Amino acid sequence: MKEGWARQQSARFLREGTIGPHLRVIERLYSFTGLYPWQWTPADGEAFIADLRGGPTPIQMSTARGYEVMITLFTEYLLDGRYGWVELCAERFGEVPQAVFHEGNSVLHTVEYEGDPRRRPLTYDEIQALFDAADARPGKIRGQGRKGALTALRDAACLKTIYAFGTRRTESSRVDLVDLRRNRKAPVYGGFGCLMVRFGKSSKGAPPKRRTVLTVPEMDWVVDVLGDYLSDVRPLLSPGKHPALWVSERAGRLAPRSINEAFVAAREDAGLDQALDLHCLRHSYITHLTEFGYPARFMQEQVGHSHAATTSIYMGVSNEYRNALLEASMRNRLGQDWDVVS
Repeated sequence: MKEGWARQQSARFLREGTIGPHLRVIERLYSFTGLYPWQWTPADGEAFIADLRGGPTPIQMSTARGYEVMITLFTEYLLDGRYGWVELCAERFGEVPQAVFHEGNSVLHTVEYEGDPRRRPLTYDEIQALFDAADARPGKIRGQGRKGALTALRDAACLKTIYAFGTRRTESSRVDLVDLRRNRKAPVYGGFGCLMVRFGKSSKGAPPKRRTVLTVPEMDWVVDVLGDYLSDVRPLLSPGKHPALWVSERAGRLAPRSINEAFVAAREDAGLDQALDLHCLRHSYITHLTEFGYPARFMQEQVGHSHAATTSIYMGVSNEYRNALLEASMRNRLGQDWDVVS
């Protein structure tokens, strides 16, 4: 059954990185119940989700829905008469598969965003504290007589670049040197006028989405960051002919996990909220572009979202920004009388 479902997904051009997690959820339900798929009942599915909600690290609502959707897709495959599983199970075992989740026992999708509410954009002060901590790590490591000062310099540049272009961790890992390009409309930035993202997050059954992220004036400090990294740091890592922008100390491509670890190390040194993760830099990028006054469509193109509603989920503008908009609106309505009224 698992092999057949995997082939069905492969025929839809889903990637191995997508199919594998789907199968692992089915295996987890099988291990939890100790029953075969043709024996599963709605009660088994409910007990499975209830168990995952307990313990020291309960799953989020969005994760629960994802598991329920995967299990539902698997049972729908088994119940599809074109594959013959119902007849085969009835003949061999006297039992047939049934739907495990239905409208009465699955999570309803009532809001746009169901992730951890502690995941949020960083404030400007938090961004500065994070980068100050990242910049201080090389000296701290040298002072302790440990190895790793060079990679700490790389990590600081990497974190700043992620924020300056709003890229995801996997996108950042897959960036090559050739993806740093000129923008003829902004020649002052030289070869860092834009960043080509060739391995953006893809939709199911679709190839990676490509986009070009333009360097914005408010983030033009990244030009010096990248210039210093490419001239002073990357050559010391002895990358040879490796095409990656971010290389490891073993002359390989820096892995997404290593980028995560770099963020966590800087976050801990800066004393920031432990709920903040690397993806919060992307939230910060979108939020700060909003506060800089960029239109929604421009930001949507910069971050590679198919829908504007997705981009809006990432926004968390400050009260100061909203008050500034309110004041501007009042001035437009009341003119100079606004100062008297206020």
